[in-house]
Amino acid sequence: MVLIQLSSLVSEVSHGQAFLGLCSLLISLIVILLIRQLVKQRRPRGFPPGPSPIPVIGNIMSLATEPHVFMKKQSEIHGQVRYLNYCGNIWHIMVLNGYDAIRECLYHQGDVFSDRPSLPLFMKMTKMGGLLNAKFGNGWIEHRQLASNSFRYFGRFQKPLDQKILEECMFFVDAIDEHKGKPFNPKHLVTNAVSNITNLIIFGERFTYDNCDFQHMIEIFSENVELAVSGWAFLYNAFPWIEYLPFGKHQKLFRNAAKVYNFLEQIIRRFSEGRVCNFPRHYIDDYLNKLDKSAGDLGTPYSRENLIYSVGELIIAGTETTTNTLRWAMLYMALYPNIQEKVHKEMDSVLGSEKSPSLADKKRMPYVEAVLHEVLRFCNIVPLGIFRATTQDTLVSGYNIPKGTMVITNLYSVHFDEKYWCDPGTFSPHRFLDSNGNFVRREAFLPFSLGKRHCLGEHLARMEMFLFFTTMLQRFHLQFPPGTVPSLTPKLGMTLQPLPYSICAVRRQQ
Repeated sequence: MVLIQLSSLVSEVSHGQAFLGLCSLLISLIVILLIRQLVKQRRPRGFPPGPSPIPVIGNIMSLATEPHVFMKKQSEIHGQVRYLNYCGNIWHIMVLNGYDAIRECLYHQGDVFSDRPSLPLFMKMTKMGGLLNAKFGNGWIEHRQLASNSFRYFGRFQKPLDQKILEECMFFVDAIDEHKGKPFNPKHLVTNAVSNITNLIIFGERFTYDNCDFQHMIEIFSENVELAVSGWAFLYNAFPWIEYLPFGKHQKLFRNAAKVYNFLEQIIRRFSEGRVCNFPRHYIDDYLNKLDKSAGDLGTPYSRENLIYSVGELIIAGTETTTNTLRWAMLYMALYPNIQEKVHKEMDSVLGSEKSPSLADKKRMPYVEAVLHEVLRFCNIVPLGIFRATTQDTLVSGYNIPKGTMVITNLYSVHFDEKYWCDPGTFSPHRFLDSNGNFVRREAFLPFSLGKRHCLGEHLARMEMFLFFTTMLQRFHLQFPPGTVPSLTPKLGMTLQPLPYSICAVRRQQ
């Protein structure tokens, strides 16, 4: 009996020792992994300074809310060129703040800062193909050149592009007029009008404002612009294995992308019917002609898949930024009636009540130009640009930057750079005028970025902003519904857009 009890006691002690040993081993393993992670997480040698990263997650929390504002404030501590650690050792990021640092890199070292980082999200969505997220190289160069030619030579056999924009402007103001001066949310109408200009280039025709299929696609695009910078998207870039989790906003992002790509495939097929080689009617024809000519070339960058990606990227890039610029412009005209009154006076003196605006009138309306430039500066539609990556080892402000480093260009910091802007936190169109009231270009003004990856559609966007804005303000006085003032806090996504607001467009009595 005693032997049995002794044996049982020895067995319990053995099990207890084994359990304690296992716990000790597990704790030791966790400590070793944590130490290993902290060692890997150290700032690379020669890299610029930056805030201390949190173990494992790095500085990811700084990208959660208003990252452009946080990065500018940090630059006051660590300098214009600074370091961020993204999820431990996964990504070492260089952040550029201020006009001087961004110009040094994007202009003076254009080739070096022209790549895109191979983020898992980009890999998943476009396989680093298409146009916007393509890696720097011959494939991207050929796709950009093709798109540039389509923008430049559009209307070779039709009306000039500015006339097409003016036609869309009339559809736009007529649709606004249907509200009879009563409150409405302008987002839907502005989005449709702006997207139709890109549609003319890509498909050769516009979509009516009540085309449900196209409206649904634009809504999905807009939602994905927000989801692409959600916390789940950042987590996916750090831990791609969460793709297999059945929940999370990243799953919504992927489902949306699949729907859009299916829709684009269908309309590409529809608008390519009747294509005649060497007589392209629009971007799709141009692309398919290139695809046919490169048949059998294993190294060709042209493919049906890249066509879908490129079309989708052109639509969203050509719609989202200009749409949000015009929505901010409408909001600020209603917010500052004295500025709106000056716009009306200048337009009346140049155009009167009968003549429609044209691009030729631009030079004669310096105050209108100043207002639009101040909207672009103050509202920072794309505050962080699109992430870049270095193509080779380089030196920036005395710091060693390795090849493949992810680079964030804080364009917000350029437009609020106290070195170049007096009282940048105040909305003031007069900063773009000289003492005689003439329009003046400012050096530290980069809403379309800089260098080889600058916005492809900058010229088109400027045409649209001017013609839509002047056509609208010639006909209407903008004001908020009585007793309401919308929030000026932006809705954060890849772009900064105003929160939904209502506005009244009242017919002017001239």
